[in-house]
Amino acid sequence: MAAQRQSWESQNPLVQPKKNSGTISYNVSPLKDEGDEDISKSALTAFRAKEEEIERKKTEVKERVQAQLGRVEEETKRLAEIREEKEYKEAVEAFNEKNREKAQLITKLVELVSESEKLRMKKLEELSKSIDSLH
Repeated sequence: MAAQRQSWESQNPLVQPKKNSGTISYNVSPLKDEGDEDISKSALTAFRAKEEEIERKKTEVKERVQAQLGRVEEETKRLAEIREEKEYKEAVEAFNEKNREKAQLITKLVELVSESEKLRMKKLEELSKSIDSLH
């Protein structure tokens, strides 16, 4: 930093260092104000460029996050559809199983009714024979 001051002092003859109670101050002509203004403008330009880059990167990150959220949302919908489809298949399977059980029970009921009807007919025939034999 001191080397820069010395270089700047040697390039600007209007700037004269002045010693005062252990500190160095400068008597500067109006040209220094223009130099300061140039430095301020370049610092401001650099600052704005940095801010623009920060904003651009922030926008890029925001876009990437939005894209990722979009992918997550699509995957969530797909998983919900798969779950619904799985639940539907399970419900259909359960329905089909109940229908098979129902069919088995109906078959058993028909067998029992047939057997009962045969026994009833047999008893009626026996009863009829008994009545005929009494006459």
